[in-house]
Parts: sequence; C-alpha cells; structure tokens
Amino acid sequence: MAETVTRAIRRDGDGQTIVFDPSWAPQVTPQWFEPAFWQAQSRLRARSGGRGSVGYIDSPAGPLVLRHFQRGGALGGLRGDRYLWLGAARSRGFREFALLQRLHARGLPVPRPLAARCVGHGPWARADLLTAELPGAQTLAEHIAAGAAVARDWPAIGAMLGRFHAAGVDHADLNAHNILLAHDGWHLIDFDRGRLRASGSGWRRRNLARLARSLRKVAPGFVADARFDAECWRPLLIAYADALRQADSGPEAG
Repeated sequence: MAETVTRAIRRDGDGQTIVFDPSWAPQVTPQWFEPAFWQAQSRLRARSGGRGSVGYIDSPAGPLVLRHFQRGGALGGLRGDRYLWLGAARSRGFREFALLQRLHARGLPVPRPLAARCVGHGPWARADLLTAELPGAQTLAEHIAAGAAVARDWPAIGAMLGRFHAAGVDHADLNAHNILLAHDGWHLIDFDRGRLRASGSGWRRRNLARLARSLRKVAPGFVADARFDAECWRPLLIAYADALRQADSGPEAG
C-alpha cells in the first residue's frame, strides 16, 4: 500500500528539535509540549502518571494526548526521563512519531501523530509525543474491570491484532492497557520501541503471549473463569488467524 506522509522539522534553542505534521498543525511550538502552557489557558483537562506522564489537552488542532517518555523498571529509578543522546532522529519520540505516521497512512487503527520533541542536553535526551485523542476511549483493562466486555469484543480484538501483524507491526508492549476501545472500534496505542518486521511467527507469538500475561495480571478473576478460554481467548485467536490468512491471500499480500 502506498504511504503518503508529510513531516517537517523545526530546531529551536536549548537543544530542542521538533518533528511535526505541517498539513495538520503548522503552528506547533515547543510550548505545546509543556503541560503548564495548556494549564495556564485552562486547556489541560487531566494528567496521569505511571510509566510516562500523560496529559489530555484541548488544543487549537483538536483534542490531543501529550506523552512524556519515562523509563520503567530499574532504570526508571536511576535515569527517570533521560535517554542516551543518539541524535534527534533516533530519539524515542521521533521514532514513534515516524512509525505512527506510516501506520496511520496504511489505515491501521492508531492515533494520528501530530508532533514529537527531542531535547538534548550533553549525553542525555528527553522526549515527548503529541497524538490525536481517541474519542471516548477506554482501555481493555478498564473495559473488563467495568464488566462491559462482551462476546463480540474478542473476535474484534483478534481481527484488529491480525491486521497489525499481517502488516509486520511488532508491538513491543502489547498489553491490556495499550488496547483501546473508542467510538469507532478497537485501536492500538503506545508504540515505543515498536517496529516493522518481515513476516515471521516468533515475534507474533511473543506479542500474543505478552497480552495473555497482561490479562492474567490485570484481570485474574476474569481470566480464571472456566469460560475465558472457550468464550474469549479462543475466539480472539480464531479471528486473528483469519485476519492473517485474508491478508496473505489479498491483493496486497507480499
């Protein structure tokens, strides 16, 4: 499938470099990546922490999600939001921005990326990403916790994951928090360290195994139910396999 993406780069003072989609919002400035800028205008609706802070913004370009990249695990306590400086193009934000642009251009259900920022200081860099907010989005974990998960959800999730895997998309952290149900269906988010791969089954199996572990962690009672395998996981895998077969036999196969 042909991919049409538009991006521009702007370099500002203090080691800041921004890549953005000029066809959407050419007015993006470094201030757009600062929660305090939006808060001063009463445009910052909410913020959440965890592995990377997230802000929900009512911007002139529409509702956006601002993510500040933060290390997880042991390195998170040592380095926080600092990553080794390897150049702006190889920063976490720039790489995810570029991947999201390609996936969005292919029609895959991901948030449209607006801009990314890299701020380099000496050997370290910090990164941020702005994407479109998915209307009415709820994570799969939240969906299950609310008791809203129904039988038709699982084949839909499986078919969606099959589309990504058929396109060679290796999601490095496929879990119940990164699968979102919005008004227009299921989506994937958070492609930090994600990449495009050649066809192969090993990385696909690892993605699905990671999702299974996540479900057992966030919803142990739900997964432990005797009906889960037959009514949820198996329909997901069947729809997933069907999506792969359809992609392999379709006009864009190969």
